[in-house]
Amino acid sequence: MRYAFIREQQAQYPVRRLCQMMRVHPSGYYAWLARPESRRRRDDEVLLGHIKHAWLESGGVYGYRKVHTDLQELGVECGKHRVHRLMRHEGLRSQTGYRRRPSPRGGRPSVIAPNRLQQQFSVAEPNRAWVTDITYIRTHEGWLYLAVVLDLFSRQVVGWSMQARIDRELVLDALLMAVWRRQPRGEVIVHSDPGRRGNCHDNAVAESFFQLLKRERIRRRIYPSRDAARQDVFEYIEMFYNPVRRHGHVGKISPIEFERRHTIRLESV
Repeated sequence: MRYAFIREQQAQYPVRRLCQMMRVHPSGYYAWLARPESRRRRDDEVLLGHIKHAWLESGGVYGYRKVHTDLQELGVECGKHRVHRLMRHEGLRSQTGYRRRPSPRGGRPSVIAPNRLQQQFSVAEPNRAWVTDITYIRTHEGWLYLAVVLDLFSRQVVGWSMQARIDRELVLDALLMAVWRRQPRGEVIVHSDPGRRGNCHDNAVAESFFQLLKRERIRRRIYPSRDAARQDVFEYIEMFYNPVRRHGHVGKISPIEFERRHTIRLESV
């Protein structure tokens, strides 16, 4: 990392010309070049290798905070600000979000069913409250519609469905998957967007997941077909988001790991 620029310039200019450009004497230049790197610099190069590995493992979406947490779990001792400095120097950054334009439409929100959740998004146990919503994905074959069901306890996607048409079966299939997977023993509140004008914060958790999906995966791809989109979304949900991606709401661990630790705590009581 220290000599990368110098070596690049040496390939283009003779040493004497390079020294003239840098306004140094050739003897001083060779003495500087022969001087060994500091221990701090060598440690930075080793740490940068770990940082790049963690960043690539996240699919290039993690910022320095989540990368630092990954390194801590691996036993790599380093400061958060040091990770930030090295990532910034290498041009490694998180996938930043985007803002929606405010809608000019107003009016009173429509009420189809009573809002039993009332924006209470923190629950103490799994299978007490689920949220569901629908989004769309552009492909060269046309739109692909995605319905998801998330458990508010861990923010895990417990059910999903993808179809070329947006209809009742789309959501029912996602709910059936959630029921089949979770096998809830008691009553579960299932909260959804009313689908018409209302308070956008009422379904903020599902909207937040869709923003992550689009920011970290969909907006970085071009899908030639619906099947290609289905495969990519499946991999994001089942191979990255649920088992790997760190979630700030559950202590910077993955949803599956959060539920696993919850189960261990219950068994140890």
